[in-house]
Amino acid sequence: MIGPTHAMPDNLAGGPPRAGPSQRAPYAVSVLLAVAVAAGCAPTFFLPGVLSGPDVMNGSARGTALVMLVVGLPILLGAMALAYRGSGRAIIVWLGTAAYLAYNAVMLLFATPFNPLFLLYVAMLALAAATIATLAAHVDVAVMTPGTPARPVAVYMWAVIAINALVWLRAIIPALGDAAHAPFLRGTEMTTSPVYVQDLALWLPFAAVSAWWLWQRKPWGLLAGGAYLTMWVLESLTIATDQWFGHRADPLSPVASLSVVAPFTAFALLGCAPLVLLLRSVPCLNRHRR
Repeated sequence: MIGPTHAMPDNLAGGPPRAGPSQRAPYAVSVLLAVAVAAGCAPTFFLPGVLSGPDVMNGSARGTALVMLVVGLPILLGAMALAYRGSGRAIIVWLGTAAYLAYNAVMLLFATPFNPLFLLYVAMLALAAATIATLAAHVDVAVMTPGTPARPVAVYMWAVIAINALVWLRAIIPALGDAAHAPFLRGTEMTTSPVYVQDLALWLPFAAVSAWWLWQRKPWGLLAGGAYLTMWVLESLTIATDQWFGHRADPLSPVASLSVVAPFTAFALLGCAPLVLLLRSVPCLNRHRR
């Protein structure tokens, strides 16, 4: 989520600065992303025969596609509409939703066997990444100065990052001695975990940096930190859903369990609190595009 900033001129009437993208590129790319999400996720959920993996993984993929379609996609479009009107808060949610869609595009690409929807999944990933890049490059973060709740929210983020990393390492390190029979891969037909790869190599380190920026009350901390909080809320809801669908598809598989549905639903609700606190600190900007 790191990118250059471009100062945006005041509108022609000389009003206050706005945080919305100064060019059309982020909107155009995100519209294409919305089309790719609808075209890829709808058949993934409604046409389960297109998936050829184990039943539990197929069910999990369907659950992921459902949340992307009925939650992620409307939030993306709504955030775009509000950002067009000058909402700084919407910019943060837009960025976080794009990150969420990128994360799960990787899951659809690498946690499901090659299938006829492959190119749509690729398009989702490419367009989500392009949305993040173009949005970060065309937002005036100078008007987004974190307020009072910045440091408590940063501590919350570091706690989530630490717990997440420890849980993953607890599963990975014991398996290194017999990597060919890693317990976390049993029943998945995967050769490695795209969750561990993404989280440990990309998302968690960048989240830690974002929390540090937030602690220092830097504008990028508000933008990136808020985006991560948005992503975590959506992803927690997705995990709860994909576990439910995975368990229904194969109740005997250890890969999916109903026991995690309630905790991740609760975590999604809990995560709304720091997100709302952070969004409330975003200054009120122009409400109408000139």
